[in-house]
Amino acid sequence: MSEDFNMSMRKFLKQVGVTSQQAIEEAMRKAGDTSGKTYQAKMVLTIEALDLKHEVNGEIEGQA
Repeated sequence: MSEDFNMSMRKFLKQVGVTSQQAIEEAMRKAGDTSGKTYQAKMVLTIEALDLKHEVNGEIEGQA
């Protein structure tokens, strides 16, 4: 794959990571006390033109 492709993909994935973390932190602040709670999380990546649907499942532990 080309250098431009790699840079484009890394830029997109960085944006996904940063904005997703911000959204999760904001939701936890709004929820109040989340200490001791575990949240089931799912991230779905779709690229319709490539008929791609990729899911990642995991857990996020709450914080006080």
